[in-house]
Amino acid sequence: MANTTQILGGFGITRTQTPTSYFTRAVPILRRRFSPSIGIQRVECSFFAGTINSITCSTTFKGADELSLSQSQLSRLVNTGCKLVGCGSAVPSLNVSNDDLAKIVDTNDEWISVRTGIRNRRVLSGKENLTGLAIEASRKALEMAEVNPKDVDLILMCSSTGDDCFGGATLIQKALGCKSNPLAFDITAACSGFLLGLFSASCYIKAGGFKNVLVIGADAVSRFVDWTDRGSCILFGDAAGAVLMQACDIGEDGLFGFDLHSDGDGKRHLIAPFIENEGSSTSHFPPKGSSYSCLKMNGIEIFKFAVRVVPQSIEAALERAGFTGSNFDWLLLHQANQRIIDAVATRLEVPSERVISNLANYGNTSAASIPLALDEAVRSGKVQAGHVIAAAGFGAGLTWGSAILRWR
Repeated sequence: MANTTQILGGFGITRTQTPTSYFTRAVPILRRRFSPSIGIQRVECSFFAGTINSITCSTTFKGADELSLSQSQLSRLVNTGCKLVGCGSAVPSLNVSNDDLAKIVDTNDEWISVRTGIRNRRVLSGKENLTGLAIEASRKALEMAEVNPKDVDLILMCSSTGDDCFGGATLIQKALGCKSNPLAFDITAACSGFLLGLFSASCYIKAGGFKNVLVIGADAVSRFVDWTDRGSCILFGDAAGAVLMQACDIGEDGLFGFDLHSDGDGKRHLIAPFIENEGSSTSHFPPKGSSYSCLKMNGIEIFKFAVRVVPQSIEAALERAGFTGSNFDWLLLHQANQRIIDAVATRLEVPSERVISNLANYGNTSAASIPLALDEAVRSGKVQAGHVIAAAGFGAGLTWGSAILRWR
């Protein structure tokens, strides 16, 4: 990080050290340099990818009560951490095997498993819906965390294929019985959605004073699959996963570093665009009913994109977190294709026994894949308290990102 000097209330502060945590801890040193007789008019902090970019203060004198408030707010920014304390997941009852797919499209079990590593996937059917899966996963996460729904401050529903065009987070809030009407909203970032949800939750906790944030990853991509296209229909399944992120003292902080990106130039490689029905025209009113098309994917380009950017992103997140090499316990990637998972693990020199994968049983469940795999690994005893996980999501947008986190 380049040396920078800020003139703050007459004091020049030079920072030459790269931060070793998501939010730098240089601020308390800065705060103690002010005399109690000097009032702070404002403190402005901007955060991105693990560092405080700037802090600017004027020298306007104000009362001691206002100074105390500013110090309290600054202290919260610096001294509050967050950690994962509960997880849960849910999948549809209908299991669709590779042999089942072979009955409706020109494929077979060997062709699918060799190219993708997938053997089964779960698909919504009957009266099941995605919101129901998200509610079930959320309840399990709250139970593990021993947190009452009334104590939840925020619900983030990460999904691109919800039951309602306007989102499902508020329905989950109602079903869980959150009595205080906490904020609930949806995040749409496809397969990277859960990682963006974790980042958002950490910001709300560390900068906003939130205590308990429920982050849900849930998708039903089967709704947008062309079941006659063997290149794409074999890949996807439906599921939901959730985690409860909780505020804690900075000494217990369990989210060490993030790296997040997007590239709209690559969006064309994985899309499900809105299309006008035949005969519909924007020049006529009222417009005729239209809908979204089936998912369209350039598998070769997505593969090349993933094996290129994911290792780079994880390495960047590790550097920001202060880790060296593959000095973590588990590698947990978005479950898209076993070849991608293997290629990234090889690049990072992570042995297969330290890679979490449940792709064979569920396929690509988009935003649900990381919390679903995490929940299974935790409940099976594979991931234990104190283990550090390098997680990464990637997909449509194109979006991708990584997080270095500790379980509980």
